[in-house]
Formats: sequence, structure tokens, C-alpha cells
Amino acid sequence: MLVQSDRFGPLEIPDNKIITMKKPILGFEKLTRYCLIEQEEFFPFMWFQSLEDPLIAFIVVNPVIFFKDYRISVHSKEVADLGVESPDRVETYVIVTIPKNSVEMSVNLQGPILINTENNTAKQLVLVNSEYQVQHFLIEVPEKVTESKALDIEEPVGV
Repeated sequence: MLVQSDRFGPLEIPDNKIITMKKPILGFEKLTRYCLIEQEEFFPFMWFQSLEDPLIAFIVVNPVIFFKDYRISVHSKEVADLGVESPDRVETYVIVTIPKNSVEMSVNLQGPILINTENNTAKQLVLVNSEYQVQHFLIEVPEKVTESKALDIEEPVGV
């Protein structure tokens, strides 16, 4: 399938790489077909490119890369529409937000995207009653330093 992308220009996407959203991304309910675009220089991040709107592409990442303890529990009913037969065939991604101040880059751990790699179906889950929030910073910003002096110069004794 040949698709236009605002960021990448024309893309040839093999049919077996087209991901169909069973439950679309919140706010983008009319967009149901995507593909993952990997670029070596962009690793570990990827683009989740809409095949229906060339302007829409989300930056996504596997959350475990940054949050080693990230685990979600879902009831089998929540993933039944994905046809999941084995949990190890499901890849989990989260959407990355990069504001002007890139130090404030964050991910939405409360709304992961699950992709069944056996049949390329996906959905965005909204985790309720979860410890995760929609904004988890990727870069830990140190607290403000009250004293800006990092160097002390001592006078030699007896000179």
C-alpha cells in the first residue's frame, strides 16, 4: 500500500505491516489504520504513522526501556477483540510527548497501545484505578539548587 506521510513523504507499506486499531487512540477515533516506522537514528523511539491522515504520526516507545518495572494487568475480556492467544505476542507501546523544552519529555503510561503481532490488531487501553498517570517524565530533573556555588577555593595555610 502506498501512503503519503507529512514527515516521511511517500511510503510503501506491505499489507502485513498495516495495524488495525480495534479501539482507536483517544481523540483520533476516526483513524484506525497505522504502521510502525523505525529509524535507526531515532532508536528507541518509533513513529506510529496514521495511514488515513498524513499529518498524524505519534512518537511511541516500549515503556520498559525507561520504566523497568512497568507492568499492566488486563482482564482477558479487554483484549478479546485483539484475538490474543499468547501474551508474549503482544507488544506494548506508550505515546511520547516532546514539548518545546525537551527536558520535560513525558510518556503516557496510563494509556498504553497494545499490538497483537500475530494479526496486527491493536487498541489503546485506558487504565483505571492504576498507579500510572498520563504524564511520566523520561528525564529526571533535579530539584532547584539553592546555592549556585559548586567550587570552594581555600587559602593555603601559612603562606
